[in-house]
Amino acid sequence: MTTLADLAELVRAPAALSVPGDVIAGAAAAGALSPRTPALAGASVLLYWAGMAANDWADRRLDAEERPERPIPSGRVTPAAAVGLAAGLTAAGVGLAAAVGGRRAVALAVPLAATIWGYDLLAKNTAAGPAVMAACRGLDVLLGASGGRMTRALPAAATVAAHTWTVTALSRREVTGADATLPMRTLAGTALVAASAAVAVPGARRAALQTAHQTAAVDQGGVRAGRSRSATIAAVLPAVLAGWYAARYGAAQAEVVRDPSAGRVRAAVGAGITGLPALQGALTARGGSGLLGVAVAAAAPLGRRLARKVSPT
Repeated sequence: MTTLADLAELVRAPAALSVPGDVIAGAAAAGALSPRTPALAGASVLLYWAGMAANDWADRRLDAEERPERPIPSGRVTPAAAVGLAAGLTAAGVGLAAAVGGRRAVALAVPLAATIWGYDLLAKNTAAGPAVMAACRGLDVLLGASGGRMTRALPAAATVAAHTWTVTALSRREVTGADATLPMRTLAGTALVAASAAVAVPGARRAALQTAHQTAAVDQGGVRAGRSRSATIAAVLPAVLAGWYAARYGAAQAEVVRDPSAGRVRAAVGAGITGLPALQGALTARGGSGLLGVAVAAAAPLGRRLARKVSPT
C-alpha cells in the first residue's frame, strides 16, 4: 500500500524548500511583493512536485535498472498513481496561480507547466535538457514578478536559470560519474552566478544611491548614522549570501573535480538543490528586501537536514 512517505519520496518533498525563493526573488526584483506572493509560491511548489512525479513516471523503466530503490520500480507507487498525481498537481498549480494572480500569472504558469512536462517527457535525455530545465526555473522567477514590472526581474531569472543549468548538467552523470572537465565547467559557472547575485543591477544601484542622498538630506545626528549603517548592511548582504551559496555548492563541485565518481556527483547535485535558497536570498536582498532575503536563505540548512531523510535527487 502506498504511504505518504512514499509519495513524499516520489515528489522529493524536502527539495521543494528550494522553490518558493524563485517566486519571492522575482517579486522583490519587480516590486511586486504582496499578500498574493505566498500563494504564487505555493503554486510553484505544486508544479515542482508535479514535475518530480512526472520525471519518475517517464524514467520508470530506466530506474528499474539504475535506481531500483525509487518508489515506482520498487513497487511502492504504481505508474498510474504517479502520472495521475503529476497531472493533478499540475492542474492544482496552474489553478492556484490563476486564482491569485489572474491573467498575467496564468500567462507564465501555463508555459511553465508545459516546459516542465516537456523536459520530463522529451528533453531530459537530449542535449537541450539543461537549457530546458533552466528555462523552467527562469519562468518560475518571472511567475513571482507577474504582478509588477517583469523586465526588472529578468536579471534574477537569468541568474537562477544559470544555476539550474549547472545542477542539471551534473545530474546527468549521477549514475555513471563524470570526467573532471564537467565539474570544472559548472564550478566556473557557479562563480559567475554568485558574482551576478552579489552585484546590484544598474537600476537598483541608482535607486539605492538616490535613496541614500535623500536620507542624508533629511536625517540628523544619530538617525542619519543609523540609517547609514542600515544602508551599508543592505548593500553588503547580497554579497554575503551569494558567498555562502558559492562556498557550499562550490565545495561540493570541487570534490567532484578531485573524485568524479557517481557518489560525489550526486552529492554535488544535492548541494546545488539545497543550496539554492542562499542564492535566492541574495537576489531577494538585492531587490531591496534584506530581512526577507535572510529568511529565504535560511531554508538552505533546513533543506540539507531534511535531505538526509528524503533524497532531493
